[in-house]
Amino acid sequence: MSFVFLADGFEEVEAMTCVDVLRRAGMPVTTVSINPGLEVTGAHGVKVLADSLFADNDYSAALWLVLPGGIPGAPNLLGHDGVRDALLAQDEREGNIAAICASPAVVLGTLGILQGRDAVCYPGLENSVEGVNWLQQPVAVDGHVVTGNGPAAATAFALAIVQQTMGADKADEVATGMLLR
Repeated sequence: MSFVFLADGFEEVEAMTCVDVLRRAGMPVTTVSINPGLEVTGAHGVKVLADSLFADNDYSAALWLVLPGGIPGAPNLLGHDGVRDALLAQDEREGNIAAICASPAVVLGTLGILQGRDAVCYPGLENSVEGVNWLQQPVAVDGHVVTGNGPAAATAFALAIVQQTMGADKADEVATGMLLR
């Protein structure tokens, strides 16, 4: 199972595009609210009902842990003890982690998960984290970590997750079905 964490202030395009693309590929995905209830409000006021609450899931065998960006979404994710613990445990076992927009710098960078890696984030935020090889492109893949730079990269970011999981042919099939190719 892959999990997409939702915190108040999440970037709607990044979260929902990722869920949509992964589900089109046939990957099981659960959205997870870090709020006390299932309702989460995005950065632009879009209210979403998550599939589950954080405490409802076992992250120890997660296929992917996915972090949308957004402000204050990314700082809210970083401020959640359970999210931090799940990410650090996932990284330690070299499990798949994906983050886009503010989350690569604000969350993964702060936790040290990006140290020595190639990564991308929302332009300007890379200055807040040292020890990362910040690239100037929409999406970066380095080992078990996929990063994206912002809303415009949401589809490419999600397709990179599909490609890392199911191969290039499946990613191309999904992209073709979405009229991207």
